[in-house]
Amino acid sequence: MKEEKFAWKVKAAGRVNIIGEHVDYCGGKVLPAALSLCNTVYVRPNGTDKIHLRWTTLREEVTLDLHRLEEYRSLRYGNYQAGSALFWQRAGHQVIGCDMLQDCTVPFGGGLSSSAAIEVSTIAALAVAAGEAFDPVEVALTAQRAEREFAGVNCGVMDQYASACGRAGQAMLLDCKTLDCKYIPVNTGEYRLILFDCNKPHILAASKYNERRAETEAALERLRPATGIDCLADLPPADLPRAEKLLPPLLFRRVRHVVEECERVRLVCDAMRAGDMPTLGDLLNRSHASLRDLYETTGREADILTAVAREHPACVGSRLTGGGFGGCTVSLVRSDGVEDFEEYVCRRYEKETGLKAVCHAADIADGIAVTRL
Repeated sequence: MKEEKFAWKVKAAGRVNIIGEHVDYCGGKVLPAALSLCNTVYVRPNGTDKIHLRWTTLREEVTLDLHRLEEYRSLRYGNYQAGSALFWQRAGHQVIGCDMLQDCTVPFGGGLSSSAAIEVSTIAALAVAAGEAFDPVEVALTAQRAEREFAGVNCGVMDQYASACGRAGQAMLLDCKTLDCKYIPVNTGEYRLILFDCNKPHILAASKYNERRAETEAALERLRPATGIDCLADLPPADLPRAEKLLPPLLFRRVRHVVEECERVRLVCDAMRAGDMPTLGDLLNRSHASLRDLYETTGREADILTAVAREHPACVGSRLTGGGFGGCTVSLVRSDGVEDFEEYVCRRYEKETGLKAVCHAADIADGIAVTRL
């Protein structure tokens, strides 16, 4: 399947979450941005009731029967595409037979939402192949359902929303309770956001991600009768002492992270609008400390990677981004020190862990983009 023989090119972005970790499924506000790292689907109708899948990076070929999409949950390759097609079909949309060539530049297991990029681009490609206009928000919500109910990751909506609805040069202040979204220009002045992969892939469905989700739900059930809140993000910081009396220590640590992280989102937006990069960097550091000590989702490698980043004089802040248990970090680094920073971090991290960190060059980009070939 050669690119020039396809009818459309449909891409959806990976994402970096600048701040607001593990609060999307708690009804909080998050601040992600779509990345130029993306999943691209080359697609053409084929006049059958089958979806034929190929990849630019794999030798495998997979065929999905449109009448048996429910049966492909255990596929090694193609399960995310099958789940996306199934839930788009269940949402009442026409899914036709087509050939798809998938090309992903989002690192797998890196915490930059390769799964969301695959789901969103696949659904958008299915809509385009069927000649159907689509709403990016509906695509995002359908992709979230596929991830939760087909892939088994009990995720919030942030990743899929950022992948579908991102805008170049702008972050998204997304209220995950209402889906209200405000776009904020990412103007870091003399600083740049640098992504480093700790080279320890995470697998959310097999990690403690779902366990953390269950813990926050248990905490909410205990707090709701006394506080009247509908989601943990609604708990004011002033009510944390009261919550501590109502919860066992472990659940209180989870709640404290959620409440304080929601406050950090607000403060980061203020810092970005004011061009206050030292404050932004400090908030990134505080977020990582909270993920490490209260939410326990970082791990040795990510802790070392952020620590060595902070040692460099050009870096004012560094944190783990994404679901955790491995993946990528985001650091705020003075532009004139980026080259030396990258060399220093790679050298120090390998010395400490024996692993080679990978720096990802990425711009803040649009979400879904469709091109007629």
